[in-house]
Amino acid sequence: MENQNYILPILILLPVLGALVLALIGPRQRRNIGFWALAVSALTLVFAFIAPMQFLENPDAEFQFQFKVAFIPQLNSNIHLGMDGIALPLVLLTQLLSVLSIWSSFTAIKQQTRSYYALMLLLQAAMTGVFVSRDLLLFYIFFEFTLVPLFLIVGIWGGAQRRFAAFKLFIYTMAGGVLTFAAIIFITWYHHSQTGILTFNIAELYQTTIPKHLQLWLFAALFAGFAVKVPLFPFHTWLPLAHTEAPTAGSALLAGILLKLGTYGFLRIALPILPDAAVTAAPYIAVLALIGIIYTSLAAWIQSDIKKLVAYSSVAHLGFCILGMFAFNHTGLSASLLYMINHGLSTGALFLVVGMIYERYHTREFAHIGGLARKMPVMAFFLILFSLSSIGLPGLNGFVSEFAVLYAVFTSARTVNDFAGPLGPTYAIIAATGVILSAIYMLWMCQRVLFGPLKEPDVHHDESDPDRLPTDLSQREWALLTPIAVLVVILGVYPKLYFNATDPAINQLNQQITSDIKTTNAPIYSSTHLPIDSSTHTESLHPEPGTRNPEPELPKPLYTSLHVNRKGTNTP
Repeated sequence: MENQNYILPILILLPVLGALVLALIGPRQRRNIGFWALAVSALTLVFAFIAPMQFLENPDAEFQFQFKVAFIPQLNSNIHLGMDGIALPLVLLTQLLSVLSIWSSFTAIKQQTRSYYALMLLLQAAMTGVFVSRDLLLFYIFFEFTLVPLFLIVGIWGGAQRRFAAFKLFIYTMAGGVLTFAAIIFITWYHHSQTGILTFNIAELYQTTIPKHLQLWLFAALFAGFAVKVPLFPFHTWLPLAHTEAPTAGSALLAGILLKLGTYGFLRIALPILPDAAVTAAPYIAVLALIGIIYTSLAAWIQSDIKKLVAYSSVAHLGFCILGMFAFNHTGLSASLLYMINHGLSTGALFLVVGMIYERYHTREFAHIGGLARKMPVMAFFLILFSLSSIGLPGLNGFVSEFAVLYAVFTSARTVNDFAGPLGPTYAIIAATGVILSAIYMLWMCQRVLFGPLKEPDVHHDESDPDRLPTDLSQREWALLTPIAVLVVILGVYPKLYFNATDPAINQLNQQITSDIKTTNAPIYSSTHLPIDSSTHTESLHPEPGTRNPEPELPKPLYTSLHVNRKGTNTP
């Protein structure tokens, strides 16, 4: 490829090289391990900020910063990297949360620090690779490799049940990943059987015409890997335990970035390549998302552990993300991506705050702590701010994405550009109850932790310990939380900053998905299907989801029927 751009390879290779240097650090330099890892991660963030400058100057639907070299020539698989408006915010979020997670570990991780920080840098590189891969095989390699450092971080530096949590995480995600890999191989083989060209290029695989009965099987296989990663009900049971047992930085990255790999997989791979199957499955997936929203919200309400409450809330929020995506309209796709970003900011920050409380009191049980706002007013401010962001308070980032998702789902069945989506008002009304439940359990958490009589466990602090934390947040902890707090407010009051960068790519993806849906393969389900008396008319007032409106019968001299094929050309 001519005009290679090296920004994206740098974002991946810099943390990898940093991890290799950590492996060579001698005993005398081990005090500086944390600072070295932080410096490498922060430098990667600096390089990442080159991207938004170019995107804001030239908002384009096309992929930028492209880099391509041969990977496995026999399979025509390449190390092909690129970034569009969809990948941009996720890459920036990855770099930001990686820096903050590493910084938050300075006082929390005191054993085997060299291995810990090396794994954190490898995890940062792998997460970035998922979002910028333009080769499907490369995407899968990065997608599965993220499991390795996460498994070790949870299994070595986690809580009392860390090994069980790590193995449960590994088994669930690996089992789904095997089916996903099988679907990737079949899609590539089918494209080769159609065109005679063997390729893993995602853009070329978008053009593969797959019969609907095969799409359904392939979508089920991709669903197995992505739904576990989200996680979507009922595949969520590994997540609360993994969150609870993981160290603070692991929980922040798991909620902030790693869960988004599943939603990104749906958005980038499953929906554009298998649109007919996606539309057919949408009502059923929406039902699973709704069950997840209600069930995990109620589960969060009854938790006695603060961290487990936030973990269950994470499953509920990602149900909204899935709903917006499967509304199959521009608003839904855009809102779903924004929900990924907002959830990563607010929930990642909540895990950081909970970790700060745990470092001081060595407990997260509501029964042992309370009234902390008197002794920790700064911590109380951040906890309330991020809780309100998670609830969706107007003026903060959560409101924009939550309202947009509900609007997209409510209007899904409307016909736009001759296409009607599969959802409708019923789904939106049920989902809105999740907003109410979110407010209940989040405010209940704040009330028990921050207000009422002061309640603290009897914890002995060594006054001579140089790492001893102050009663309220330290300057380092202030600095950790302030960037997220600023973004929470900016995205709440000026979301246009996000929409300007992402709209061209979202619009192109929406057109790709809806234009590829076959009229003959339309599903028979519709939440707004209103039949007319069948004795006089066989049509309906609204089209079935995924179908085109019938062409009007006009006089021949005034009207000529046109058919638009997958390539976008008109044929009489």
